[in-house]
Amino acid sequence: MANDTGVPVFDTLRWPFDNSYARLPERFYARLPPTPVTAPRLIKLNEALARELGLDPRHLASPATVDMLAGNRIAEGSEPIALAYAGHQFGNFVPQLGDGRAILLGEIVDTRGVRRDIQLKGSGPTPFSRRGDGRAALGPVLREYIVSEAMHALGIPTTRSLAAVLTGEEVLRETALPGAVLTRVASSHIRVGTFQYFAARRDIEALRLLADHVIARHYPETTGDYRALFEAVLARQAALVARWMNVGFIHGVMNTDNTSIAGETIDYGPCAFMDAYHPNTVFSSIDQGGRYAYANQGRIAAWNLARFAETLLPLFSDDDDQALAQANESLQKFSGLFADAWFSGLRRKLGLSDAQPDDEKLAQDLLNAMAANGADFTLTFRGLCDAAADPDADRVVRGQFLDPTAYDSWAERWRRRLSGDPATRRAAMLMVNPAYIPRNHRVEAALAAAIQDGDFQPFETLLAVVSRPFEERPEFAAYAEPPLEDERVLRTFCGT
Repeated sequence: MANDTGVPVFDTLRWPFDNSYARLPERFYARLPPTPVTAPRLIKLNEALARELGLDPRHLASPATVDMLAGNRIAEGSEPIALAYAGHQFGNFVPQLGDGRAILLGEIVDTRGVRRDIQLKGSGPTPFSRRGDGRAALGPVLREYIVSEAMHALGIPTTRSLAAVLTGEEVLRETALPGAVLTRVASSHIRVGTFQYFAARRDIEALRLLADHVIARHYPETTGDYRALFEAVLARQAALVARWMNVGFIHGVMNTDNTSIAGETIDYGPCAFMDAYHPNTVFSSIDQGGRYAYANQGRIAAWNLARFAETLLPLFSDDDDQALAQANESLQKFSGLFADAWFSGLRRKLGLSDAQPDDEKLAQDLLNAMAANGADFTLTFRGLCDAAADPDADRVVRGQFLDPTAYDSWAERWRRRLSGDPATRRAAMLMVNPAYIPRNHRVEAALAAAIQDGDFQPFETLLAVVSRPFEERPEFAAYAEPPLEDERVLRTFCGT
């Protein structure tokens, strides 16, 4: 059986699609099927996520469904589309970007009543491919799988990875690499850049339709109030970026087309977690000027939100001056919300159960000392969990500092500030200071084993470690350690 695209349709598994975005006007997307591949082979299935979506993992692993996850077949109820959007990339506006290597298969309402997009990434060219091949290499697919699932386990809003499939074909980048397709799950794939696409065309009707769709899908409490919608998106972005920074995460490519209206982390291209702390840390090979450095992420989020506000001005008011005044007034709320989220997170990481005026200085002084002494971000805060209950544990934290006396002088002030039961404090700190992150050298080693040797065991092991980041397990002690000098990864690369 085939649909009107000529691509086979099957009903081995009836996906409960309810495709609200595909009901928007045709100028919001391009309708097309994924491009079939030669020899699809399932290499990873997220069974827990499948059950959360109301799908049977056994059926997902069947040959017919793997064909669907590779783009060779279309499930009943699917309406494949590539979404249109624009975006500022490193500050430069591009009026048309869009899904150049991704196809949205449809939407599913999961077992909690949450609407989720099911998207294939690496599914072939679309009208938005800009001469690209529309494919994904195995390395970026596995990187996104590892890091997105690690972020989920850390409690940070994120897109998720449902499945990874080898295509049996090569893709050409600097060299020939094995091709793969990632099945990505998101609350939606609507971005700041989606609004920019229609604003650049002065399509006010489309902006209103899009805003109403976002309100109905993500922010029903703001119905009829577009300024309230903007402030809700602003609040989610402030909280999201603060949470990134509280675990030492650097997104690497915070373009407006990678800024999710739903407040999720999206696009895991040149992302990385810091080892040694420094506010100016940059990993992305394409971020030559450090625009998206660790400490710049809050400022860039505010910049991106200003671009979002610009698209909504016609919806705020018919009076241009009044609309601009409203947007600026709302934007001014970002700095306070971001600072509150950032320092609240640091306060929890330091075991401070209540807020006091000098807490921000205490936290910042620790970060300054860490930067000056090459202290590992994750290990320092994890070590403080034990030190908060037992001063004898200071020796572990001191070992992170080139000059241990820099820690000693700070720890003396910190201990005077601590209050309450030490065991309770330690338990609370262990829940926010991970033992394991997907350290860059471990990620690169796992990818190299899969790409060069077809060995997926390092990938599986690393995924098992970072999927339970707060639980110390002796057999994985090495995964908590920073890289040796010759293992350090200084540059990460975009998947394209």
